[in-house]
Amino acid sequence: MKKDIHPEYKDTVIVCACGAEYHTRSTKENLHVEICSKCHPFYTGKQKFVDAGGRVDKFNKKFGR
Repeated sequence: MKKDIHPEYKDTVIVCACGAEYHTRSTKENLHVEICSKCHPFYTGKQKFVDAGGRVDKFNKKFGR
């Protein structure tokens, strides 16, 4: 294998918007996510409306609802 071509792995903390933290290793130091397995409706079984980036509002403005 060639030397010095692989990225350096660092200890990383992934933080969700719900407050859940996951400790892992990655090439990036800190990651922030909007939704995780603790708050995603598929895994929790609770109905929750998730509007990613205002797509519903954009659709309503475009088609006049």
